[in-house]
Amino acid sequence: MIFEVFLLTPTTNQIQTLNLFFCRFMEFIAGLLLETCTKTNKMTFRELNLKEEILSAIEELGYENPMPVQELSIPFMLEKTADLVALAQTGTGKTAAFGLPVLNLINAQTKQVQALVLSPTRELCIQIANDLKGYSKNIRGLKVVAVYGGEDIRVQLRQLDTAPQIIVATPGRLIDLIERGKVELGAVDFLVLDEADEMLNMGFKEDIETILERTPDSRRTMLFSATMPKEIANIAKRYMKNYEEITVGTKNAGSENVEHVYYVSQAKQRYLVLKRIVDLNPDIYGIVFCRTRMETKEVADKLMHDGYNADALHGDLSQAQRDTVMQKFRNRNIQLLVATDVAARGLDVSDLTHVINYNLPDDVEIYTHRSGRTGRANKKGIAVTIIHSKERFKIKDIERMLRKTFTQEQIPNGLEVCKKQLFHLIDRMENVEVSEEQIETYMPQIMTQLEYLSKEELLKRFVSLEFNRFLSYYKNTEDLNLPERSERGERGERGERGERGPKPGGRVRLKMNVGEREGVDAKRLLGIINDVTNDKSINIGAIEVTNKFTFFDVFPDQLDQVMTAFAGQTDVIVSEAKSSKGFEDRKSDYRPRSGGSSDRRSSGGSGGGYRGGDRGGDRGASSRPAASAGGGDKPWRNRELSDRSSRPSGGSDRRSSGGSSSGSGYKKRY
Repeated sequence: MIFEVFLLTPTTNQIQTLNLFFCRFMEFIAGLLLETCTKTNKMTFRELNLKEEILSAIEELGYENPMPVQELSIPFMLEKTADLVALAQTGTGKTAAFGLPVLNLINAQTKQVQALVLSPTRELCIQIANDLKGYSKNIRGLKVVAVYGGEDIRVQLRQLDTAPQIIVATPGRLIDLIERGKVELGAVDFLVLDEADEMLNMGFKEDIETILERTPDSRRTMLFSATMPKEIANIAKRYMKNYEEITVGTKNAGSENVEHVYYVSQAKQRYLVLKRIVDLNPDIYGIVFCRTRMETKEVADKLMHDGYNADALHGDLSQAQRDTVMQKFRNRNIQLLVATDVAARGLDVSDLTHVINYNLPDDVEIYTHRSGRTGRANKKGIAVTIIHSKERFKIKDIERMLRKTFTQEQIPNGLEVCKKQLFHLIDRMENVEVSEEQIETYMPQIMTQLEYLSKEELLKRFVSLEFNRFLSYYKNTEDLNLPERSERGERGERGERGERGPKPGGRVRLKMNVGEREGVDAKRLLGIINDVTNDKSINIGAIEVTNKFTFFDVFPDQLDQVMTAFAGQTDVIVSEAKSSKGFEDRKSDYRPRSGGSSDRRSSGGSGGGYRGGDRGGDRGASSRPAASAGGGDKPWRNRELSDRSSRPSGGSDRRSSGGSSSGSGYKKRY
C-alpha cells in the first residue's frame, strides 16, 4: 500500500497520512533503542572506580550490579569529603554501601585502627565483620576484628594484640576495651553508625556519644539508618560536619518489596488465626513478633506442642542458647522464629517469606524494622498483622506514616487450608527426586504388594496418609472472621457518644482537676484521655467543663482501664465524682489511709494502680483516688498546668467543689 502511494501522484491527505505513519514508526524504533540502552547500560561495580582486589572479591561473591543505596553512596564517599547520612530500609545492601568505599580508602600497610563500624547487636556485628572480610579477602595485610559482648573477652584481647585496620563493634564492649587500653581510636579516619535508629532504641545514646568524643574531629562519619527520628537528626547535627543526606525510597517508609496484609479477629482467637495463616502457607519461613517474653514463650510452646517447626528467641536465653536457636533458624531446621523486638534486633537472615505481627508494636518505627526483615535483596516478602476490631485505627496510622496501603484479608476457613495443604503435598510429590538405584531393589516387592489397588485407590491412600491430620483437625472448624458490619453498625446508631456500641450498664461520672482556666474543652479532654490511655476506643459520655474542673462519663466496663491509665500522674488527676451513680456502693471497696490532701502531691507518680484514702476536707471519703501519669512532656500540657504543680498541695479550691459541679463558677456542657 505504501508503494502504491509513491507510484501515484500523492494528494495532500495522502502526504499527511504518510508523515503520520513515519512519525509513529520512528517513535517505535526510538522506544526499542531506549529500552535496549537501558538494559545494556545498567551500572556495574566496575564503573564505581573500586580497586581491582575488591572487584575480584565481590565478583566471586556474585555481585554484578550495585543496589540503589550502593550506587549513590559509593561514588559519594570516593569523590567527596563530606559526611554522609544514608536512609534506606533494612536489607537493601547498606553493608556494601559503606564497606566497599571504606576498604577502598584505607591503607592496608598501616597497622592502626583506621575505620570503626558500630552496630547495635552481636549478630549484626558478626555479620558485618564477615561481609567485610569477604570483600577484602584479596587485599594483602588487611585485618578486620569484631568485638562484642557475650563472648570471652580474652579471645578478643588476643585478636587485638596486633592492631587491625577495621574494628566492627557493639558500643558496650568497645568502651570496655577502650578503658582497658586495648583499643586506640586516635587514628580513626572513618566512623560508621549502622542501624543507628536501632542503637538509640536500645539505649546506646550515651555510649555512642562517649565513643564519638574519643575519635578525632577530622574523621568522616557515615550514618546509616532505616528511619530518621529526631534523635538521629540531633546526633547528625552535633557530631557530623557538612553532611549530606541520601534517601533511597521515601524517608521513614517501608520497603517497596513488602506486601502488607492484616486479619481482623477477636483478641482471644489470635493464636488460632496465627495457625491458619501458617497452615495456609506451607513453605513459610518467617519471624513471629510478640510484645513480651512471656507471650513469646507461650506462643512458641503452643506451636511446638501442635507440631510446628518453631522456637523462641527472647532475653531470658543465654548466649549459647541464643546461638543454637539462630543456627537452627538459619539452617531452616526451624520454620518459625517467635521473638521479641529486642531479641530480634540486628538479626540478618536471608530469604524470609513472612513477618507476622502477633501484636502491633506501639511505635511505627518498630513496625518498619519488623517488616524490613523480609523482602530483602529485591525479593518479595509479606508482612502480616493480626488485630482486633478496635485496632483498625492503628493500621490507618501506620498506612499514613509509611505511605503504604494495607490489605485486609479474610481469615482462611478449614476448607481453604485443607485445599492448600493438599496441593502442596501434590507439588512435593511431583518434584521429589527419585533415586532409581536405591529404590530399584525394592520395586518388585512393592509392585506385588500393591497390585490389587487401582491407580485411583492408590492415589487416595497416598494422599490420605499425609493429609488425614489436616482433615480431622479442620473438620467443622468455626469461622474466625468477625461478622461483617458497616462502620456505623459496629458503633451503633449515631446518638449520644456515650451510647455508641453495646456497652452494658449505666455510666460512671469522673472528675478531672483541670478546667476552662487551663484551656480545657471537650476536644482537649478527649485528646488527654486518648494520650494517657493510648486507646481511642474509650467511650466518653456527657462532658461538663467548669472553671476549675472537668466532669465526664464513662461506662463501668471501661472505668478500671481509665483509672489505671491515669494512676501515678501528677499534673492531670482523675477521680470518681461523688455524684456518680453507685459512688456510695463502691466507697467500702477502698480502704482509707491517714493523711491530708498534701499526700497526693508528695506521692506523685510513685505508685501504680488505685490509691485510696483520705483526701482532706469533704474529699476524705472519695471512693477512687486521684490518678495521673507523670513524667514526660505531653502535647496537652501547658504553662498553667505546670504552674499548678508548684502551688502548695491540698489547696482549698479543690476541697470546696467536693466531687460535684456545684460551686465551681461558670459551667459549659457538651
